[in-house]
Amino acid sequence: MEIKRDYYLDKLIRKKDNGFIKVITGIRRSGKSYLLNKIFYNYLIQRGIDKNHIIKFAFDSGRDLLKIGEDLIDLDVLSGDRLVEPKKFLDYIMKKTNDDDKFYILLDEVQLLKSFEQVLNGFLRQDNFDVYVTGSNSRFLSKDVITEFAGRGDEIYIMPLVFSEFLQTYDGDIEDAFAEYQVYGGLPAAALLKTDEDRMNYLKGQLENVYLRDIVHRHDIRLTSELEDLLNILASSISSFTNPSKIASTFRSIKKSKISANTIDKFIGYFEDSFILKKVHKYDVKGRKYIGTPYKIYFEDVGIRNARLNFRQIEPTHLMENIIYNELRYRGYMVDVGMVMKRENINNKDIKKQLEVDFIANLGSKRYYIQSAYSLPSIEKINQENASLLNIDDSFKKIIIVKARIKPCLDEKGILTINLFDFLLDKDSLDL
Repeated sequence: MEIKRDYYLDKLIRKKDNGFIKVITGIRRSGKSYLLNKIFYNYLIQRGIDKNHIIKFAFDSGRDLLKIGEDLIDLDVLSGDRLVEPKKFLDYIMKKTNDDDKFYILLDEVQLLKSFEQVLNGFLRQDNFDVYVTGSNSRFLSKDVITEFAGRGDEIYIMPLVFSEFLQTYDGDIEDAFAEYQVYGGLPAAALLKTDEDRMNYLKGQLENVYLRDIVHRHDIRLTSELEDLLNILASSISSFTNPSKIASTFRSIKKSKISANTIDKFIGYFEDSFILKKVHKYDVKGRKYIGTPYKIYFEDVGIRNARLNFRQIEPTHLMENIIYNELRYRGYMVDVGMVMKRENINNKDIKKQLEVDFIANLGSKRYYIQSAYSLPSIEKINQENASLLNIDDSFKKIIIVKARIKPCLDEKGILTINLFDFLLDKDSLDL
């Protein structure tokens, strides 16, 4: 089954022939190779590009490696202990590109090529080369694009399937589809598996054998037990504020570990660099400033989060908030967690109270203040969700997203309430 990823295909089309190395990054198994070698390749063919002028090469493919004379017995591309020799690869490319017409070079898992930075920078000097690469493991992360290609790398970041993409794989009721999505998430291979057992085993295997292994290998981590315990704590507290100092205290009191708050914050950074999760800082709306800690954690894929907890903590409210956060990022928004300070006079005392805004979403000149509310069963709950929004004194749009199936409703105070599925399936839903 082909899953359309039109949003990312459009990005590649816009960046085509722009003189930069197009680097597709993202968490492992999010569909980078499929996007490049299937979807984008088919687009080039449909546009009339000669197949002989589209060169695909995967550095983790035994068949491709044999084409350049690599000894597969001696080569261990999975561990990265011995990488592909650049001379063999360059000789192969030069033989394939023997005229002055445009060539499209599609390279998969390029981090397995020794000195790949120098090779790609050399391609930039070829006026008739348009180069696209993928890479996502312990040797190639998003921030490496900026470092290694000195402003000549153009990043296309790909996420696991958002709900609208996931629906392509599901034949059934939208409510049932969402129930499955919030448990197993949007890694394409997991979405295409047929049984719960297979999905669970796949997600747990990816987390333990790929994602965590990459982090340990890249950073030479010795405190592997603390690293895994920390991921458990973070998975248990999605959509809640996290403070490394408090986590360090928990390790000291319960785990009898002396791991420091600085090391915990560093480990969280490693998880973020590897695309497992995102750290979201608090923004003081009225004070117009960021607050360093505490911050919130959201997972790149809720299925990976649930797998880490052996699918024991399926909390609809927290998972819905994580899914909304990922959808906003997918649409290109810069997303913060908001805080609004409210003053109240209680018993002749001036009391300051912090009110939380789940998300502040910014894109160009647009800004939205958004609350995630699984349900609004009472007037008290409605007032609670409204409170922070009503204390923001600017004119940007204020929105509450609810799971209940309701029609969009704009109240007399200017707050728009919309249904979760209307939001997830309509990219223009925030402008209703």
